[in-house]
Amino acid sequence: MKFPRRSGILMHPTSLPGRFGIGDLGTEAYELLDFLASAGQAYWQVLPLSPTGYGDSPYQGLSAFAGNPMLISPEKLVEVGHLGADDVRNPPGFPRDCVDFGPVIEYKHDLLGRAFANFRERAVPEQRERFERFCGQQAYWLEDFSLFMALKEEHGLQPWPEWEEGAARRDPEALSRWRASLAEEIEEQKYQQWQFFEQWLALKEYANERGIRIIGDIPIFMALDSTDVWANLHLWHFDEDLEPTVVSGVPPDYFSETGQLWGHPLYRWDVMAENGYEWWVQRFRMALTQCDVVRIDHFRGFYNYWEVPAGAKTAIKGRWLYGPGADLFRVVTEALGDVAIIAEDLGDFDKESRAGVDALQEAFGYPGMKVLQFAFSAGPGDPFLPHNYDSRDWVVYTGTHDNDTARGWYEASSTEDERDYARKYMAFDGSDVAWELIRLGWSSIGNTAMTTTQDLLSLGHEARMNTPSTLGPPNWCWRLLPGALTRDVAQRLLEVTAIYGRLPEPEEA
Repeated sequence: MKFPRRSGILMHPTSLPGRFGIGDLGTEAYELLDFLASAGQAYWQVLPLSPTGYGDSPYQGLSAFAGNPMLISPEKLVEVGHLGADDVRNPPGFPRDCVDFGPVIEYKHDLLGRAFANFRERAVPEQRERFERFCGQQAYWLEDFSLFMALKEEHGLQPWPEWEEGAARRDPEALSRWRASLAEEIEEQKYQQWQFFEQWLALKEYANERGIRIIGDIPIFMALDSTDVWANLHLWHFDEDLEPTVVSGVPPDYFSETGQLWGHPLYRWDVMAENGYEWWVQRFRMALTQCDVVRIDHFRGFYNYWEVPAGAKTAIKGRWLYGPGADLFRVVTEALGDVAIIAEDLGDFDKESRAGVDALQEAFGYPGMKVLQFAFSAGPGDPFLPHNYDSRDWVVYTGTHDNDTARGWYEASSTEDERDYARKYMAFDGSDVAWELIRLGWSSIGNTAMTTTQDLLSLGHEARMNTPSTLGPPNWCWRLLPGALTRDVAQRLLEVTAIYGRLPEPEEA
């Protein structure tokens, strides 16, 4: 069974504590996995692991395949001899409770540059062989990505449509000249990706050995300023001036009265179908290399998606179009087998769309999502209330990265009617709302129950990870304080996990 009765925690690696201003793949990540194992958990869910661009959002990644170099652990680079102990002895005094992305990126960029220089100068033969093997195995995406990033830095981090015309239009002669002039910078990008994958896959192995599966995240759309769009422009709707003609979004819903204008370029699904959805198959293959389970953000877009004319100020004026539907997932299943996918199926639906998305999920066995913070606004018939769940094929969240924390929701984001109904439904006085929602999710029939680290610690609105339709800090900045995940917290979580029959079987651990 792909989804036995289990539970886990949602927290992006950037939120881990540590000395270097941002969570990374070092000691604290391994300690988190030890905590999860001691608390009887079976899942660690992360956000997209891709390198980020403007706004630092993991949902506006620069690549569908690459990893974020900011997650590379400097201490692990010391262990493999690419940095010296003195290089990491006295990092700047970064804030402990949030990521200050600008200074962190500048600091880690310098560290990674030193590590690369040391690797080139004194790497042992075995390391060089591993690096060359990685470059060869990942060439199908790594060649374009490393050139894209080198060009981006050469052009002052400007989006690719603003580069000189030869580079922007991928003129073969221009790219040949750029590859020659930026050879060292391109190799450094490859080195960073090698180290990311070395560290991440070692961490994933450690998790799996302890019975913990990693849930990854695929945003359905790609940022305009990404390697994938630049390198495969024919797969997206663009005009001759390198401008998208239509972009992504959703119409007005409970997150925004004017909808959400995401602005991603939209796929030419007909062209993708003609080549057997090759890019998507490779994308899923990479996601399932990095993780064990994949959550697809905005899954409904594969059934139907909201098309907004490029240049629109809001997402109000758009239209629904049909996506590839089952055709895509038949191809993915044929190529990769019966993969474990979670369908993020939230949002407002008309009856036809709801039925279409449900049928698509059912055909491939992809569970959908229930978010308990949404459950208390529509009375006893609300579909997010556990007594209305129609099957066990649900992933039940107290909240996600796009919600307020449970305490923040109760104290600030909810209405008095919602709070009143929540108190009556859960028979509590409101003093421990985060753990009441955890207990509600864990007790539900949904096979998978998830909570955030913020809710595990009963943190308030100040610990919210992201507010949709807003840009900049404090979005994506929250960090866990050192030592916050105590034995007492683990024991409390272990107890509720055992009570509701979610402990892994002994052979899984």
